[in-house]
Amino acid sequence: MFPAFALAGELKARGIPVALVTDARGTKYQSQYPDIPFHVVRAETLRAGLVAKLRMVAELLIGTGQAFAMLLKMKPRVVVGFGGYPSFPAVLAAQALRIPTVLHEQNAVLGRANKLVAAGATKIALSLPDVAALPEGWRGKAIVTGNPVRAEIAAVGQQAFVPPTDTFNILVLGGSQGASVFSSVVPEAIGLLPADLKKKVRVVQQCRAADIADARHAYDLLGINARLETFITDVPAQLAACHLLIGRSGASTVTEAAVAGRPAIFVPYPHHKDQQQKVNAEVLVRANAALLAEEKTLTPQMLAKELENLMQHPALLGSMAEAARKTLPADASKRLADAILGL
Repeated sequence: MFPAFALAGELKARGIPVALVTDARGTKYQSQYPDIPFHVVRAETLRAGLVAKLRMVAELLIGTGQAFAMLLKMKPRVVVGFGGYPSFPAVLAAQALRIPTVLHEQNAVLGRANKLVAAGATKIALSLPDVAALPEGWRGKAIVTGNPVRAEIAAVGQQAFVPPTDTFNILVLGGSQGASVFSSVVPEAIGLLPADLKKKVRVVQQCRAADIADARHAYDLLGINARLETFITDVPAQLAACHLLIGRSGASTVTEAAVAGRPAIFVPYPHHKDQQQKVNAEVLVRANAALLAEEKTLTPQMLAKELENLMQHPALLGSMAEAARKTLPADASKRLADAILGL
């Protein structure tokens, strides 16, 4: 969603009207973007089981019909899909109506929804130059734009990273659904730090609703200053303040860490068949801008060791921050908007 909002902001700044088509889940962002018209269509994610698959097909067919009627009324010049099944109905309907379509692939692995409509796309915009599962026949219409981020996050990257002194600020992001592993492992790891380091730690953490009470209790027992939320609305401000990001490695999180120039420890979501989050994280790991920990081997002891090392070597944090800032483009919104308006 956030790359879509970043593109919308760039286009609106150029005087181009935009509208967002999403499913019901996307409406939770509506209050944050009151100047963008939201249109809701039916969609469903692929789940295990025959009944679930049949439900998904039915929902996507209904959603495509809704999108078809909507596009006939709106008459857009172009439809841009950002992947995920909520984007599928509008992109498929646009292709049926012969409206130019641009797909944006955020991850280092081409997603399933984008694969389904890539053959009919006018352009395929990539966040990274080497995207797995992109057939040779589609590479002629592929362009590398980077992954759009909000202007507020790009602005963070314009500020110099200030290594920690008296306090050490940790931002924990669990992705769109949160991550239970962080609610248990991060407090425990902080509890294992030497007393002089532990007293410096400040935490802002996204937690699942089911985990937040236990996590709060754990931090209270440790005497750690921790702000816990199920959804963090001021991510740009928290990125600006943090000395270290701990999180999943979805495309937006990886890009935001890079563009903001913040050191990170990534724990990829382990259950994607194509391991897309691991591949995403490796982009920053190879650049010496981040560390990667597999969830199956992540323990409080391991994390405590990494935290202690980083806290005792602030120059390392500074070099990671600088490497992150140089890894991915900060002007992806502009590049993608240029490509769209150049059709």
